[in-house]
Formats: sequence, C-alpha cells, structure tokens
Amino acid sequence: MKAEKLRGLENSELEKQSQASSEQMFQLRFRMSMGQADGLKKYRELKKDRARILTILRERQGK
Repeated sequence: MKAEKLRGLENSELEKQSQASSEQMFQLRFRMSMGQADGLKKYRELKKDRARILTILRERQGK
C-alpha cells in the first residue's frame, strides 16, 4: 500500500491494519516453516507495509 493512501487514514484504522498485517505475517511465516506456502514475496510486502504504517503512526505521535 502506498504511503499517501495510508496518510489519509485515521489512527485507529492504521492500528487495525497494523494488527491485521502482523497476524497475516505470523500465519504466513508459520505456513512457510511447515513447507506449505511459498510466500516469501508476500511476506516481504506485508513487512514493508507494516513498517510504513508504524512510521506514519510515530510521525503523528510527535505532532
């Protein structure tokens, strides 16, 4: 997801998305360890999206 789109969201929505992406990352990591999924690319995308969300939340806390 693009940072511009994320900046348009409310803090509560960003926190929900952060939780959801964290949960997805956990499930994907678990499936990859079991050899069921081949989702390294999806995992990397989720990790970057979550980092963007957390960065925007931290920027807003400083204001």
